[in-house]
Amino acid sequence: MDVMGDKATLLETGRFVQPADFEQPTGDFVQPAGDVAQQEGDLALDRPTDRDEAGEAAEVARQRLAAEAGDVEAMSVLGAMLLRRGDLDDAEPHLRAATAAGDRAAANNLGVLLHQRGYADEAAGWWRIAAVAGSAAAAHALGRHHRERGDEPAAEYWLRQSAEQGHVLGAYALADLLEHRGDAGARQWMRAAAERGHREAAYRLARALDRQAVRAGEDGPDNGVAADASLLEEAEQWYRQAAARGHRRAALHLGAILEKRGELKEAGRWYLTSAKDGEARAACALGFLLRDAGDTESAAVWWLRAAQDGDGNAANALGALHAERGETQTAERWYRAAMDAGDVNGAYNLGLLCAEQGRTPQAEQWYRRAAYAGHREAANALAILLLQGGDVTGAEPWFSKAAEAGSVDAAFNLGILHAGRGEERAALRWYERAAAAGHSEAALQVGIARLRDGDEPEAERHLRCAAGAGSAEAAYRLATLLDARRPPEPAHELGESVHEKTECEEWYERAASQGHRRAMVRVGMLAAARGDVVEAARWYREAAEAGSRNGAFNLGLLLAREGSEPEAAMWWTRAADAGHGRSALRLALVYARRGELAEGQRWADRAVALGPKEVAKRAARLRDALREELSA
Repeated sequence: MDVMGDKATLLETGRFVQPADFEQPTGDFVQPAGDVAQQEGDLALDRPTDRDEAGEAAEVARQRLAAEAGDVEAMSVLGAMLLRRGDLDDAEPHLRAATAAGDRAAANNLGVLLHQRGYADEAAGWWRIAAVAGSAAAAHALGRHHRERGDEPAAEYWLRQSAEQGHVLGAYALADLLEHRGDAGARQWMRAAAERGHREAAYRLARALDRQAVRAGEDGPDNGVAADASLLEEAEQWYRQAAARGHRRAALHLGAILEKRGELKEAGRWYLTSAKDGEARAACALGFLLRDAGDTESAAVWWLRAAQDGDGNAANALGALHAERGETQTAERWYRAAMDAGDVNGAYNLGLLCAEQGRTPQAEQWYRRAAYAGHREAANALAILLLQGGDVTGAEPWFSKAAEAGSVDAAFNLGILHAGRGEERAALRWYERAAAAGHSEAALQVGIARLRDGDEPEAERHLRCAAGAGSAEAAYRLATLLDARRPPEPAHELGESVHEKTECEEWYERAASQGHRRAMVRVGMLAAARGDVVEAARWYREAAEAGSRNGAFNLGLLLAREGSEPEAAMWWTRAADAGHGRSALRLALVYARRGELAEGQRWADRAVALGPKEVAKRAARLRDALREELSA
């Protein structure tokens, strides 16, 4: 009899209890399995069931003698013992005799025997007799019988009779039936079964509370965050109860809760318990926990175990591990295993592997497979691949599909695509979408656009987000925005300026420390303004060495003031060669003072060409003067 989706049957268990008479209604039940891993419910035998064979044989002989002497209770007990051993032929006459004498436990067990023989309708008749006589176990069996035949009203009637008598399996079966129909009363009976030790009921109750907590978090709980937290706390308690009774999925969920809370040691224990009981997902989770702790070898052992049990996530983890080691063939084999297990990440990872190896056609093939299966990052990767190949028309739909599915990178890439076409409004829309999801570069682009539109408050908000996420350019632009608002520095009472580091300076320094060349120059200028020549020179030099023309020019000015004109000329030369007009003019003046008029004229010509306008005018006057001097 297949019950509640747990694949346990009344017939498969072979566990029975029978009372001595009608005055012990709680003991006469057949004990079915609660789930695949372990049988559920209380087992209240009036004698041990794990005695050795010799002891059991002696007990059978003793009960047989009593039964032959007409003892009804002995007939019932003997029939149950023989039924437990699978000796149906010998058990049946004893059970029939006890049933005829009015023993309801015998009637219940006779129904079990007949059901095993395939006479379900006759079995139901005897269960009905026992149930009417008050047997909760028989009412439970009869309710299941009716449910299997689609007669839900009758099933509910008998299961309710069983549950109301305190039968744990009856309560669970009734809860399952009511839950299937969407009846609000299901929770009450599921809780009743869980409170009486039914581990599957405890697990399902925990799952229901979990889902309720998630819904409360999404919709806004009536009593605020506390209500949500209380649901999660109660769910955890039921997970614990089910896990303690050997429920492997409950142990998995409990481990996940503890891991999320940072209680990694206890989480690992529950993952281990679940994994040893055959839960592949727990073995996979344990592997990640061990990897994060630095024990890659042990992680690989558990991933292998999970992957061999068909866990695609574990197969992907093994693939990534071998890919990191450069074992690409083994990595590819595990990625394929993940794909075969139904994990679409396997196809995506195969695409990444092929792309890294320069196997572009194969990468496109795997990206497409994953993208068609709904993998948003594969869709984004495919679009990038197509874009790199010049297929803009083919790339855009995949960017759109990935972005609509929630890919932040794809939304940003769409922004870049539209900006490249000059479609600023469309670009801004996608940048804003990516920025709202935490994409720092997108936030920078939104900030720049808002600055362009004159919306400084919005610009500042987005620049702060991007800068806080580590964008050097955003930090620099935020600093310039704040710098423009900065009031003049307060003067000391004796007329000396008092320098206090402002927020804009802090952002300049943050950008400079991240290698932003213009920020380095600006930090150098601020240091020079407060008279710290050494600090200014350090930042100018860093900027110049990073390729900043302004940094090289300013460093040259400092060196020249300090009397190091040859070194200054070297930095001005570097800047002028990179197109800096002022540096070219400075070089023209240096060579003119040295009397190297031709060289001075050459640099003056260069300054005229480079500009800007005021530099070009001065350089033209110097060039003409040098030309006259040379022609004199």
